[in-house]
Amino acid sequence: MKTSIALAGILLAGTSIISAQAINGAGATFPYPIYGKWFEEFRQKNPSIEINYQSKGSGAGIAQLTEGTVDFGASDMPMKDEQIAALKVKALHFPTVLGGLVPTYNLPGLADLKFSSEMLAGIFLGKITKWNDAKIAKANPGIKLPATDIIVVHRSDGSGTTFVFTDYLSKISPEWKAGPGANTSIKWPTGVGQQGNEGVAGMVKQTPGAVGYVELIYALKNKMEYGSVQNAAGVYLKANLESVTAAAAGAANNMPADFRVSITNAPGKDAYPIASFTWLLIPSQIQDAQKRTALVSFLKWMLADGQKDCAALGYAPLPKEVVARELKQIAQIH
Repeated sequence: MKTSIALAGILLAGTSIISAQAINGAGATFPYPIYGKWFEEFRQKNPSIEINYQSKGSGAGIAQLTEGTVDFGASDMPMKDEQIAALKVKALHFPTVLGGLVPTYNLPGLADLKFSSEMLAGIFLGKITKWNDAKIAKANPGIKLPATDIIVVHRSDGSGTTFVFTDYLSKISPEWKAGPGANTSIKWPTGVGQQGNEGVAGMVKQTPGAVGYVELIYALKNKMEYGSVQNAAGVYLKANLESVTAAAAGAANNMPADFRVSITNAPGKDAYPIASFTWLLIPSQIQDAQKRTALVSFLKWMLADGQKDCAALGYAPLPKEVVARELKQIAQIH
């Protein structure tokens, strides 16, 4: 899916205004709902720059940044060393928000199913094929489960959402780790592919018996059922502000200097297990001074006022320690 949002204008040095120009970005669909809100709010406050963001998936965002066809990228997967080496200009990772991925499903009349780690791996490996399978019944005692076929829905595009989900599966299932593994694109053992979080949510919503993985806001926006997931401590939790924040608690103090970190299957009884930061990928050198000033100003606004929008859209704000470190990293943009 291609989506463009106009971000108009930014005030500089008191009263001077940058002349209108275009800044282009592309990437992750996971944070698109909050990016859309941020861009609109920033446009209202600062009326003369246009930023176009294409919600195309993390893989596409990294590819376009590498090709030099966009001014910035966005990804739910931190770039790998070989991807960074392929860039003409080093990119800096800026965490923007935290989000949770949820298993969403279409079984009318069955609310809040519990998904054990064994059950999730089995479903997406294609080994659990009926909703009344014994492993699903074990995690959901007392619930009358239908003998409906399970229809797995996954991403068809290069997706940071897929990376987060498969990174989690690789941590909880040796069979998954040795097989499909963790990446933005994998060879799926079963299921049908759809483009973007929007596509997966839409397919699950219209297909009885379907199950998929989407960012929390897409399940909420589409009024879809989504399950509780068993965490590393054995506790079943739903994704929400508190449980996603708990997953990031340990990472806040141990974040690597380049901000590339995974927080799936985090320790702690209160930590939601399929959680992640998402990142803007900003070139460390931007030749166009107006674009550089505009992006720096947006980053500073996003790390301050922008964080206040997180809870309303189902995201968790960044830990204060991470914000403080990111503000320092902004100085590396030249």
